[in-house]
Amino acid sequence: MATLRLPRMPQLPASLTICRYDPATLYRVSGHITDEPYFGKADTCRFDDPNPQASDRYGTCYLGTSLAVALAETLLHDRKPLHNRFIIELAVLQARFIIRYTGELLLIADLTGAALRQLGGHAELSGTSSYRVTKTWSAAIHAHPDKVDGLLYMSRHKNDEKALVLFDRCARKLNMASATPLTTHAGFGDAATLLGIGCAFP
Repeated sequence: MATLRLPRMPQLPASLTICRYDPATLYRVSGHITDEPYFGKADTCRFDDPNPQASDRYGTCYLGTSLAVALAETLLHDRKPLHNRFIIELAVLQARFIIRYTGELLLIADLTGAALRQLGGHAELSGTSSYRVTKTWSAAIHAHPDKVDGLLYMSRHKNDEKALVLFDRCARKLNMASATPLTTHAGFGDAATLLGIGCAFP
């Protein structure tokens, strides 16, 4: 049986399947304590705008629905485990902050489960290491008349939970509520244990 590849473009209906998220329930791991939320236009991440003209791109901001997802999608993104653990330098951990937000409800296009399959997609959307097609999906969702604030997808690095990418047009809905050093955050210990994160001391 031939492998069903992720189509280059989603089959978008007149109305998207939309879910609503309170910004206060989301987590972002960042190296900055100012200028958050930060919407990047580098065209390097999974759902970035692929427009070849950088000045015309929409910005994207990536968040997790839990602290563990936010850590897995950032700190562990390019790391391989050694004996089932991720040993990370203390300086790297100390340079990260957990960003929390307040604001208006976010309208998010659901690209998980049955909603994703109805668009012609499947797990390759979050599983593929090639971003060429996933960026076209992002651009199609961004251009849809529903004008959603972003899209929901299954985390690639913790694939039993969900992550979001927000489009910069929702920036007015968000305010940074706190920026807590990662190593002093109340939830870091439990998330680190779950993910197998250890610290390499100098």
